[in-house]
Amino acid sequence: MNFTEFSEITPRKVLELKGRIAGLKIDLRLVEEQFVKGGGKGGQKINKTANAVRLKYPPLGLIVRCQRERKRSLNRFLALRELVDEIELKLSPETSERLKAIERLRKRKADKRRRSRNNRIQ
Repeated sequence: MNFTEFSEITPRKVLELKGRIAGLKIDLRLVEEQFVKGGGKGGQKINKTANAVRLKYPPLGLIVRCQRERKRSLNRFLALRELVDEIELKLSPETSERLKAIERLRKRKADKRRRSRNNRIQ
């Protein structure tokens, strides 16, 4: 997999993703890429074009599928970013931004429940 098709993504985002890949020591040659037909709403366009991207990373047994956007190159970038997130969750959960975001959300919900309980008691 190479980074040549990411012309529609801002260079800052591409550099950030490259940095994360280098930091996790991911070998992109091991990533298997496949373009498949999408599903769901979209009618004839979805049924005819293969713009959904499926990435497989065999060393960890991870598979990511992305069909968020209409353009194949955007889906490709988003799928790679999701794959890097999943790899980071497996290899180094203590540095994972995704886990930190989940923890912030969990904390916010707990605070909301606590405040709600306190208001009922008073």
